[in-house]
Amino acid sequence: MSPALQLRLPLVARLCVLAGLLPIACAPASAQQQPPTEMGRIHGHVINPTGVPQQFGTVSLSTDGGASLSYTFPVSAAGDYSGQAPVGEYTVVYRAPDTPEGKIVDYINEVEVVAGQDTSQDIDMTRQAFIDRLSPEQQRQLQEMKAANAAALAGNHNVTAFDADLQAVKQDFQDAVNARAAATQALGASASQADINARTDEIASAKYTEIETLMTRETAANSGEPALWIYLARAQTGLKNYLDAETNFKKALDLESKAERPDPQILGAADAGLGEVYARTLMIDDANAAFDAAAKADPPNAANYLRDQALVFFQERDFPAQVDAADEALSVDPNEAILYYIKAAGLAENARVDPNTNRIVLPPGCADAYRKYLELAPNGPYASQVTVILMRAGESIRSSSAPPAK
Repeated sequence: MSPALQLRLPLVARLCVLAGLLPIACAPASAQQQPPTEMGRIHGHVINPTGVPQQFGTVSLSTDGGASLSYTFPVSAAGDYSGQAPVGEYTVVYRAPDTPEGKIVDYINEVEVVAGQDTSQDIDMTRQAFIDRLSPEQQRQLQEMKAANAAALAGNHNVTAFDADLQAVKQDFQDAVNARAAATQALGASASQADINARTDEIASAKYTEIETLMTRETAANSGEPALWIYLARAQTGLKNYLDAETNFKKALDLESKAERPDPQILGAADAGLGEVYARTLMIDDANAAFDAAAKADPPNAANYLRDQALVFFQERDFPAQVDAADEALSVDPNEAILYYIKAAGLAENARVDPNTNRIVLPPGCADAYRKYLELAPNGPYASQVTVILMRAGESIRSSSAPPAK
């Protein structure tokens, strides 16, 4: 049950207790009903003092100002009532389910039931005539309840909008990761690599821009939430807005560090984000320090952070940095195939061609890393390329430790 609904349900009961309820004899007497000759219908909506439908209870028609209740109709969960009565003039009376015998909650005088017609008569307890019957203290409490109800409703709306934004952000990040596949599918097999690259950048940029817009709004409304600043900074990194991204990753770190129990995953994600920013802006020492901080802050995810470090340096074509990062990541997870390829590709930048044999001469450790990649990912995305390189280098394809092919 929502906080708003919890406030709505007991409201009339609380007001009735506070007010002592209206004795039936307090309701002014209506004019005497004429002898009934025909029937008519009546319906309406019961609204409690905070402006929301009042659930359940009864609405009755009285010919003597509420002293006796002649015709009674149930109020639904939606606050509606309807019924049939002889034509005439009535006092319409509302009683809550827990209204004591001989008491009423509200009444409306001089309501006509007309032959062959359906009279509409709401019982709206937000009207001034009802409020005026409350004491100053009861009116003060009513205002407090209205404010609390409004805050709860606004909170429910904000939570719904917040959840929708986070779902959109999650999908946008996924779409950005898959941008190349989407571009290739959209352009077809005959598209040039330049066209695919341009469409990939276009798709990813649109997704990151949407994330930035959504998270700019959410961080303004929820500035104390570190995760939102991380989402914003990640989008800005994708858009190459590195200064803004650095500022917002640091904002997330500062907020989470001051928490009573800092979340290791938040700290790790913020540090790793800073590491990527520094790597892409050629601040190698700062990048390495940030990725190391991420691994130390969140040990269960250390392998992921160090792998990402190697991948970023690989994308930036910083060959010495990618080799060092791959080695560090492999010390934590020695079975990650892509790390062996990243290491080998970085080392291969120092390869040369023997002019006498026309063979590639790979630097120490390069062939071993390539072979380990093939061992772990024989059908991986770089398997064909690695096989050709090893063959041109006159190197064995299969590692001496690898099991023979069946």
